[in-house]
Amino acid sequence: MKEANKHTILILGGSGFLGNAIYKELCAYFRTFATYNTSHSQLEKNHHFFQYNFEEDDIYEILDIVKPTIIISALRGDFSKQVLLHQHLAEYVFSQKIKLLFLSSANVFDAYSKYPSYEEDKTLTNSVYGLFKIKIENLLLRLPKTQVAILRMPMVFGAQSPRIAEILQNIKENAPIEVFPNLIMNVTTDSKVTQQIHYIINRNKYGVFHLGSTDLVHHDEFIKEIVASFQLEKKALYKQVYTTNNDRYLAVLPKFNKLPKHLQLHSQDLLKELKM
Repeated sequence: MKEANKHTILILGGSGFLGNAIYKELCAYFRTFATYNTSHSQLEKNHHFFQYNFEEDDIYEILDIVKPTIIISALRGDFSKQVLLHQHLAEYVFSQKIKLLFLSSANVFDAYSKYPSYEEDKTLTNSVYGLFKIKIENLLLRLPKTQVAILRMPMVFGAQSPRIAEILQNIKENAPIEVFPNLIMNVTTDSKVTQQIHYIINRNKYGVFHLGSTDLVHHDEFIKEIVASFQLEKKALYKQVYTTNNDRYLAVLPKFNKLPKHLQLHSQDLLKELKM
């Protein structure tokens, strides 16, 4: 058995869109546990899932039961409570000499608008969401570097993703889809992110990773391509939102921590995936 297969993994936020995709990718290869928040009849029967509300419950009880060698943080919810939780996680990770993978966001760079961002660029944000992600990143970057992987992602799509569901719901209800004509971004899918995380765990990688597509797209054009992939162009209405008069970048590109070619993604791969 490979050493990596001896890992015990705990996914915080395992009932969310990305957290659940990560669980499904890893559970056949590692002892994998996860948390869910609201009552969920299927997950309640799964002995590898723990009900956990990070705004109220103590994480140490679950940590004592699972004794993870890797924690993956894919939580959503109250920002200040998440910061507090990650302070506790950082102490635990440090004391137990284990590893933490943190799902971060391109929004840690949303104050920069003139160019894409790379792994070693200084973070700077204008948003509350970006600030919260930066706080946790900075907290984790104080840990020994081999114990942390920070995974910055752009917009995540996928057949079952909330973003796709919202687009389809808007078309069904004859409501306009918001598009940002001046926003230049990159994208990814849940399936590619989970493969990338699997690789990072297997190869014992650490540091900062930018998990976006290798190419850049305009938000409005890409959303229209998604709609076209469902052959719904004639039914879609659009509301163009201009936050600036000039092109604005919100893209995370890899320069230093590049993953192998088969784990890289082009935006057209995402569209092909949706058509399948």
